[in-house]
Amino acid sequence: MKLNLKKPILFLDLETTGLNVATDRIIEICVLKLNPDGTREIKTRRINPTIPISPEAQAIHGISNEDVANEPTFKELAKSLAKWMEGCDIAGYNSTKFDVPMLSEEFLRAGIDFNFRKRKLIDVQNIFHKMEQRTLKAAYRFYCDKNLDNAHSAEADTIATMEILEAQLDRYPDDLQNDISFLSDFSTRNRNLDYAGRIVLDEKDKPVFNFGKHKGRSVKEVLQSEPSYYDWIMKGDFTLDTKKVLTEIKLSL
Repeated sequence: MKLNLKKPILFLDLETTGLNVATDRIIEICVLKLNPDGTREIKTRRINPTIPISPEAQAIHGISNEDVANEPTFKELAKSLAKWMEGCDIAGYNSTKFDVPMLSEEFLRAGIDFNFRKRKLIDVQNIFHKMEQRTLKAAYRFYCDKNLDNAHSAEADTIATMEILEAQLDRYPDDLQNDISFLSDFSTRNRNLDYAGRIVLDEKDKPVFNFGKHKGRSVKEVLQSEPSYYDWIMKGDFTLDTKKVLTEIKLSL
């Protein structure tokens, strides 16, 4: 079943130097733009991360430091990429936990506040896990009856993700609506305010810390009673996105 779109949607996949959203970098990005009229545009680009690729990551995606040494940095591409992505919803596989947070960090490092929270976010993996609970390769075989060649190639994974979402609509017509807002809500598994899940909404929609000694406590109450906690987070190894969200809450006091 083809997606019912009112605006373009982007399917994205990243290959990176490692799995730490706060400290690792993108080395390859693929973004497939699906327009409401069914036309597609796809952009795939390797990126110089300016830091070494971990051996563990290279063993998965096969991209070496030499492969990206002469590629542009993300900062050099950020402005044109943000412009091309503007006004689109976002989809991916494990994207709300990894790809979107990682891409958000890269934009923030480049001085661009690309607000993913204004977009509908669909995580195809979350739909898959709610329905079947398997991997991307297994999902592709299960839903599309195809083998995923070149797994962990950003472009192959991106195209497979789009095809899986369309096949999921066919397989679960009674459970899934062909509507981007519904799919975004259905594939959301948490109530995070930041992508790392350090700050979440409680049952009263109030921001609370989701880690450490103040886990479960109101962010505003902690900032008022222990102002040094804010400084500790701002100087710590937290994502730029987490620090941005915390600062917004602090300024609202």
